[in-house]
Amino acid sequence: MERRQKFWGWGWEDEGPTAEQQQRIAQLLAARFGVSDVAIASPPRLDEITLRPSRLTPPPTLAAICSSQPFDRAAHSYGKSFRDVVRAFQRHYPNPPDVVAFPHDESDIVALLDWCTSARAAAIPYGGGSSVVGGVEPPGGDAYPGSVSIDLRKLNRVVEIDHTSRAARIQAGVYGPALEEQLKPHGYTLRHFPQSFEFSSLGGWIATRSGGHFATLYTHIDDFVESLRVLTPSGPVESRRLPGSGAGPSPDRMFIGSEGTLGIITEAWMRLQNRPTFRNSVSVTFTDFNAAVAATRALSQAGLYPSNCRLLDPGEAMTAGAGNGSEAVLIVAFESADHSLDAWMARALECCRDHGGTVPAGAGKTRTDQEASREGAAGAWRQSFLSAPYLRDALVAMGMLTETFETAITWDRFEQFHAGVLSAAQEAVQRVCGAGQVTCRFTHVYPDGPAPYYSIIAPARKGSQIEQWDEIKTAASDAVLRLGGTITHHHAVGRDHRRWYDQQRPDGFARALVAAKAALDPAGILNPGVLIDPVQTSAR
Repeated sequence: MERRQKFWGWGWEDEGPTAEQQQRIAQLLAARFGVSDVAIASPPRLDEITLRPSRLTPPPTLAAICSSQPFDRAAHSYGKSFRDVVRAFQRHYPNPPDVVAFPHDESDIVALLDWCTSARAAAIPYGGGSSVVGGVEPPGGDAYPGSVSIDLRKLNRVVEIDHTSRAARIQAGVYGPALEEQLKPHGYTLRHFPQSFEFSSLGGWIATRSGGHFATLYTHIDDFVESLRVLTPSGPVESRRLPGSGAGPSPDRMFIGSEGTLGIITEAWMRLQNRPTFRNSVSVTFTDFNAAVAATRALSQAGLYPSNCRLLDPGEAMTAGAGNGSEAVLIVAFESADHSLDAWMARALECCRDHGGTVPAGAGKTRTDQEASREGAAGAWRQSFLSAPYLRDALVAMGMLTETFETAITWDRFEQFHAGVLSAAQEAVQRVCGAGQVTCRFTHVYPDGPAPYYSIIAPARKGSQIEQWDEIKTAASDAVLRLGGTITHHHAVGRDHRRWYDQQRPDGFARALVAAKAALDPAGILNPGVLIDPVQTSAR
């Protein structure tokens, strides 16, 4: 039997915590939050889901690549946020796409966009469906007579490799593992590993400005894009392939982060790297979180550019199994395909010791085996990082509220910012749920500031999980904007962040973005409601 992804949550149907593991987790959470009993609900089955009849019929020329099967429609109804999984557990699917299309090539995509334009149907570009901000679900209301989810998974090849320039032309629908498998025989890697890596696509990374493997220097997918090819309802747009250019505003940057509202990315020339063979990883502990922050800032400004520079506060470290709850943990790692890393790590550890960090005895030696970065606290954190989405689904089944929000701020404002955001989030969690935990880690660090990532877990009231999360999310997001941060560093805007993005975004830029959409997508069919409202929809 072919392995299949869940239609309702994260990952493969046959993966995730076992029933025994879920019971142990439930007991631990009941004790932690003083809850008498934590019941584990059964995940939804497809035969329990009622979908409205499809409102669209594809033309005969497209019928072979289109599906209105219940599994496909249900699987493309939601992304992978807490809100999405809760709605799935409630068996609540009131607004599925009417048709799911699986184009084989660009000609199929052009035909699909032509059909959606003539039918006034919403067209939703779909990569891996890993959005956690409502970026892939159909628009609500009656502004569109139907919606088509355009799944690019069949555009999944590395088409061409330029060994001289160390770059590759890659189709946008390829998932992370398949991309790396195709590059590996050539000795290359993209080395972009977001948490969603296994179930997200190159085009999705570009469209949402994904944050990846590197905690410093090459933090976003932007850093690897050499040129793009995009299909819009008004025709194709393809940028010139160059290492850099000062010829006006960058056409690539207009589509990077456009979240499927301006066109469908079909191909990209991407900068590659040689596969790393040298690795060096150390976990440093701090009894004072502020001292750990100072050490992290020193590292970010030292020009060392570690591949990993993740700071976990005591609560985050304990939850991840990387600490005992009394100390912050700073995970520092270097990787290279060219040279030993001892000198870089030695200087990094000096920075940590200068701020009171405790370095394990014998740490800091370069290793060349694949397991070097998976040992000790670093290994525990890495495993926790990769398994977190599966655990989140299990926690939803237990009736827990478990979600994250992330941002970025400059170093000079971080202390006040962190205190304010943490206070707002903790107060909301206590008020809404009666108990709960808010923790923080740095996912990325820059010479001028960190990207704090906050995680929340709390007991929720059955049937009210979404309303409870909305109240907490609102309090936290209001604090983030009030204190000068960004509403998102790498999770994208989607529909869930629109109200805060509208406040953060300069008015002049908003008008320019609306005009760009009107030029490229005159009928306003592409992912309506994400980032901006199309003129045609808002004017009706």
